[in-house]
Amino acid sequence: MTNTPGERSEQPDAPGPTDPVTLEHSEAGVDESDTSHPLRAGAPVRPEAPKFSEFDIKPEIVRALKEAGIERTFAIQELTLPLALAGEDVIGQARTGTGKTLGFGVPILNRLTLPGDGTPQALVVVPTRELCLQVTHDLHDAGKYLGVRTLAVYGGRPYESQIKALKKGVDLVVGTPGRLLDLAEQRHLVLGKVSALVLDEADEMLDLGFLPDVERILQMVPEQRQTMLFSATMPGPIITLARAFLHKPTHIRAEEVDQGAVHERTAQFVYRAHALDKPELIARVLQAKDRGLTMIFTRTKRTAQKLADDLTERGFAAGAVHGDLGQSAREQA
Repeated sequence: MTNTPGERSEQPDAPGPTDPVTLEHSEAGVDESDTSHPLRAGAPVRPEAPKFSEFDIKPEIVRALKEAGIERTFAIQELTLPLALAGEDVIGQARTGTGKTLGFGVPILNRLTLPGDGTPQALVVVPTRELCLQVTHDLHDAGKYLGVRTLAVYGGRPYESQIKALKKGVDLVVGTPGRLLDLAEQRHLVLGKVSALVLDEADEMLDLGFLPDVERILQMVPEQRQTMLFSATMPGPIITLARAFLHKPTHIRAEEVDQGAVHERTAQFVYRAHALDKPELIARVLQAKDRGLTMIFTRTKRTAQKLADDLTERGFAAGAVHGDLGQSAREQA
């Protein structure tokens, strides 16, 4: 399936009486949390924040989270859980790394009827393969004591293994729009019993041109369902999508309105260098004390591969990840 990126020219309508309610939570002055677990990275926790055990959450979920070192809620979770656990539609505006996966994941896991009949009860739509695997892993870990059958569905992998898993039976599916739509249209993926649906990083799906596929998927699931949409920004087409497919959603913003996309714990530096000098400069930066694992973003796929090869020749354990690589090569990198 080919997804052609495109833009919508519609502008959001003027606010009306049916517009979402907005809740805000300021993280100013909050102590930083331990970031030893992936789900905790970058998300501050207030010392007085409620614990997961204080909500109406199945003890098996609370136990799994506690084993991962997660007891108190992050800001987005603190605001989302009461609404999502009650079955309400939610729009969560939060950046990556703020803990939103558990914000929607815990309510989804909590509402599953287990053991199920093998037909998916919940669907999480994400923009990329990498995020698909990450979310699937996180939800699998959080629901491990419930016996939840989770499945990651994404392109770049053979259909056969995913079709086989669907035939065997799953409770929760996480997938990218193109592959989800393919499997649904081929009737391997049955969406008729989906009672909870999540659109994660909706603005990223818009940027990648996936919005038409997302709308088609939304038309395949039952109208009587809970829908949660999470996005770092709220451009016009995303607002239009929310108004069309969410029922009286509450809009949650877990950070200051004027807070930038860069996390406050991120230090930024600018180095001016000629293109021919960049590999040497980058190598010196990577040799700094306590540098640790590093991600380098480049403007083109060719530059990414060339830089990775150059760093490898200099003795660094480097790998490139870009669109010209197959899924197995991406995972190996």
